Amino acid sequence: MALEIVQVEYYHITVEDQMTGAAKLLSVIAGAGVDFHAFRAMPVEPNQTRFTLFAKDSATMTAGARKAGLTLDGPYAALLIKGDEKSGALAGIYEKLAQAGIQVGEAYGIADINAGYGILLYLEQEDCGKALTVLS
Repeated sequence: MALEIVQVEYYHITVEDQMTGAAKLLSVIAGAGVDFHAFRAMPVEPNQTRFTLFAKDSATMTAGARKAGLTLDGPYAALLIKGDEKSGALAGIYEKLAQAGIQVGEAYGIADINAGYGILLYLEQEDCGKALTVLS
């Protein structure tokens, strides 16, 4: 299988009270009918959690958050890449990006999903189109 690459938007939001705040945020987003490519939750203070949300439909998510009085920080740009699991696949992706002068800010991945992998590459908005071309 060739690489499946999708440019995605992501947003940040920090919630107070890790348990209650996280549950409220996720309930609001679910109530708005949002489906995710991915999300990340990370404690940033003793009683705060920062969520990074990669919604399949950013407009639906932002409208639902706005209706609930939540303020999202974003959008920011990323690439979601899925491929067949094989040794050196990630190295090949990074090599192509490096040769094109594209800097990856952060990256997260997971392997061994239906014999494949998925990674999120946080990029500058202006580098996304170039990265799509380089990796296709």
